[in-house]
Amino acid sequence: MRRNYRLLILLFPVIFWLVCFFLIPLMSVFAYSFIERGTYGGVRWNFTLENYQRLFDGLYLGILWRSVSTATVATALCLLLGYPFAYYLARYQPKWRNVLLLLVVIPFWTNFLIRTYAWILILRTEGVLNSLLAFLIPNVQPLELLNTPIAVQIGLVYGYLPFMILPLYASLEQLDLGLMEAAQDLGASPRRTFWHVTVPLSLPGILAGSMLVFIPTVGAFITPELLGGGKVSYIGNVVERQFKSARDWPFGSALSFLLMCIVLVGTVLYFRALQSSEDEMRT
Repeated sequence: MRRNYRLLILLFPVIFWLVCFFLIPLMSVFAYSFIERGTYGGVRWNFTLENYQRLFDGLYLGILWRSVSTATVATALCLLLGYPFAYYLARYQPKWRNVLLLLVVIPFWTNFLIRTYAWILILRTEGVLNSLLAFLIPNVQPLELLNTPIAVQIGLVYGYLPFMILPLYASLEQLDLGLMEAAQDLGASPRRTFWHVTVPLSLPGILAGSMLVFIPTVGAFITPELLGGGKVSYIGNVVERQFKSARDWPFGSALSFLLMCIVLVGTVLYFRALQSSEDEMRT
């Protein structure tokens, strides 16, 4: 009994913080999603399901699909770029390994907003990329990259690539090299060893990195707003506009819960895939 009492005292600050700054705001947003919007932007405390019915409008379904597909492509690109880097980083000389890890972490030393603004200078018509292209290929037409979905995709991959590299490195660095040597001794080629030994053993890092990239990119609004120029809408931008310019808090709350449900489904799938991979390793 005394042990449980001490444990409760130790957990009280965490429980208090979660209740006050997570559970109560979350329940407030949930309550707002079931009430009516006022005539001049306020709210009317009348129960309604209209906010959730609007989610099935073709416009918002298209925006949701664009957000999910963009986040999926960004996650796949981060995996394709991050896995080789993390693999060779885990096999690199120990004295240079920390230096390379520092290079991965250095972008976090700068504010994310400033880094996004830097991409505007790179991708705009008179920017660094087009100036370099004009220097290499005279009389070439400048690339129209800024304010396009391609610019948004580039910004998302750049911003969240370290979130893919670090979990992959942590998983690959712990691999037992003896297993790969045993596979090669049994006649497996390097390619077969990679796909049948290395990749399955690094699956926890792949899943963790994919979740760390997919969750923030599916609801991103700073990168689409700055690099997309507001010309293409994403679910994060729509939620932000509902709370700020449109002043439709009930519908913005419903959109927020829809986005949270998508993230929750992805999280459940992640834990199931992680559990199944651990079961396969044990067997």
